[in-house]
Amino acid sequence: MLTRKQHELICFIDDRLKATGVSPSFEEMKEALDLKSKSGVHRLISALEEREFIRRLPNRARALEVLRMPDRPVAKKPAAKPMATPRPTPQPANDVIELPLHGRIAAGVPIEAIEGQATLPVPAALLGAGDHYALEVAGDSMVEAGILDGDYALVRRTETARDGEIVVALIEDSEATLKYFRREGAMIRLDPANRSYDPQRYRPEQVRVQGKLAGLLRRY
Repeated sequence: MLTRKQHELICFIDDRLKATGVSPSFEEMKEALDLKSKSGVHRLISALEEREFIRRLPNRARALEVLRMPDRPVAKKPAAKPMATPRPTPQPANDVIELPLHGRIAAGVPIEAIEGQATLPVPAALLGAGDHYALEVAGDSMVEAGILDGDYALVRRTETARDGEIVVALIEDSEATLKYFRREGAMIRLDPANRSYDPQRYRPEQVRVQGKLAGLLRRY
């Protein structure tokens, strides 16, 4: 028989898994149960694990799987021990996806966009819906947007962009650059985020949007 807090916690975890496919964080569990510290969450998780209601997925932080559920709501009369309900394996918050790594992209003047066979492991939680790829940033023209030389730009494939979005722009089908996208009359303007660089202006037929910035990955 579970305590009230144990019952509340497994219901919260189960609801979150059904809604999003990922386990709630310990901070979210602490707030949901109105606990004073995360150590209380750890104790409840350990108790549920010992009773074989949940299990932790190995080598994956904060990834939990509900093995069986207690009666919901709690029955007023004694009930038979609930049978274990098979559940699909949840999508852990830190699953890793291997993204295609397509060479280096200029955050300064345009450089050649290199198509390579390398891949970059990226936590799935950093990506949203859509098809993605990665590019290594070269240059400093986007530093005021927090994009530094050596960062990895995580890019969602798309051929359209709105003014003010950071895009991968392919110029004359040979060079790629990472810039703010803007329309200026009949021209396309690619703006840097560094006062040391000037905007670049092109005719629309010279520029093809190859994707929009979806995230950054930085290695130390």
